[in-house]
Amino acid sequence: MKKLAQDCIESSLIDPELYRKYDVKKGLRDINGVGVLAGLTRIGEAIGHEFVDGERDSVKGKLIYRGYDVEEIVADFTSQNRFGFEETSFLLLFGRIPTAEELNDYNKLLAEYRSLPEAFVKENIMTAPSKDMMNILGRAVLALYSFDENPDDISIENVVRQCIHLIACLPMLAVYGYQAFMHYHQRQSLAIHKPQPELSTAENFLYMLRPDSHYTELEARLLDISLVLHAEHGGGNNSAFITHVATSTSTDTYAVVSAALGSLKGPRHGGANNRVIHMFDDIKANLKDWTDEEEITEYLRKILRKEAFDGAGLIYGLGHAVYSVSDPRAQILRDYAEKLAAEKGLTEEFELYTRVEEIGPKVIAEVSRIYKGVCVNVDFYSGFVYKMLGIPMELFTPIFAVSRIVGWSAHRIEELVNEGKIIRPAYKSVSQEMRFQKDQLENLKQ
Repeated sequence: MKKLAQDCIESSLIDPELYRKYDVKKGLRDINGVGVLAGLTRIGEAIGHEFVDGERDSVKGKLIYRGYDVEEIVADFTSQNRFGFEETSFLLLFGRIPTAEELNDYNKLLAEYRSLPEAFVKENIMTAPSKDMMNILGRAVLALYSFDENPDDISIENVVRQCIHLIACLPMLAVYGYQAFMHYHQRQSLAIHKPQPELSTAENFLYMLRPDSHYTELEARLLDISLVLHAEHGGGNNSAFITHVATSTSTDTYAVVSAALGSLKGPRHGGANNRVIHMFDDIKANLKDWTDEEEITEYLRKILRKEAFDGAGLIYGLGHAVYSVSDPRAQILRDYAEKLAAEKGLTEEFELYTRVEEIGPKVIAEVSRIYKGVCVNVDFYSGFVYKMLGIPMELFTPIFAVSRIVGWSAHRIEELVNEGKIIRPAYKSVSQEMRFQKDQLENLKQ
C-alpha cells in the first residue's frame, strides 16, 4: 500500500509555478485574499474590507443577515429578553423579520417537526453508533430520505417543508448520537429526553443533553446567541458553496445537507474551536502566572516558533479569511462569555483569554514578516463558551451544524428559485501526452 500511495503522490503533484502561469485562483481566492466572485446572494454577507479609490482597506468586521447587522439583531432580542434563534432562522429563510403572530406560528411548526419516525433513533442511531458525531448526523440525515413520502420533489414548497423539518430535528439527532456514543463506546448510562414543545431550540438542546435536564436562563440564552451567530456567513464559505454546487444538480435536500455536513466536519472549516480549547489547556499547564503578560508573550512566541503545543506554529482562534480588524461574532460572544464566566467562577480563565486576545496579534506581527493584521475569530471564544456550558467537545462541530443548517437551507432555496446552471468550474489539464510503447503493450497482454 505504501508503494501505491507513493505512486498516487508522484502522479498527482502539480508544479506550483503552473498555478501562477495560468492565473489559477487556488482556494478560489485572489492573491490579495479576496474571494473569486462565483455567484450572487441576498441571504448574508461577511464584511471585513472596503475598496477606496481602488485600494483595499481593512475595516471593522460586520456580519449581515438579509440586510440587517447581526449586532443589531442580537441587541434587539436580548434587550427584550427573547430567544433569537427561531426568529433569526425565519429571517434568513423568508427574508423578513417575523411579526409576533408569524413567529408564534413558526415556533409551533418547529415544535410539531421536532419528531422522528417511529423507532428511527433505535434503528438508525443506536444500532450503529459512531465515534464521530458528524458522521452520525450525515448518516441520520440521509436515512430520513427513506421516511419522506416525497423526497425527490424539489418544488419550493416541498423543499421548505423538508428544510424546516431538518432545522427542527437536527438538535435531536446530534444529542441522541452523542448519547449513543457515550453508552456504547464509553459504557455510560443511556438517558433519552424528548424535546419539549414550549422550549426554544437552545433550551431543548440543553434539556435533552443533560441527565437532569436542568439549565440556567443565562446558559440557555448564551447558547441561543451562539446559534444566531453561527447561522449564516455568506455564500462563499465552504459548506454554503457546496450547498449551491450540490443543489445545482437538482439532487434531493437530504443529499445536499449531508454534503454540507461532510464539508463542515473538516477541521479547516468547523473544528477550529476544539483546537483553541486544547491550546489553552496547554497554555494553562505551562504558565506559572496567568496574569504575567511577559510570560504569556514568550509562550506565544514559542507556539509560533513551533517550540510549544502541537508544533504547527499557529495561535488557534486568531486570524480569519475575511476579518482582519475584528470579527463581530467574537466580540458579541466575549461580552456574554464574561457574564457566564462570573456565574461559573471562571473569571481568571476568561481574563487569560482576553490577555491572549490582546497579546497574540502583537506577537504575530513581531514574528511574521508578512502581516496584514489579525484578530480573534468566533472560534476563539465559542469553545470556551461551550466548555462552560458543559457541552462535550464531541458536540462542538455538531452544534455548528445545528445552527448553520439554517443558512444551508436558505442557500439551497435561493439556488432553486433562480434556476441556475449546474456548477462546473474549469480545470486545465497539465499532464504530459503519453503513448504506449511496444514493450508496455506486451506486458499488459501477459
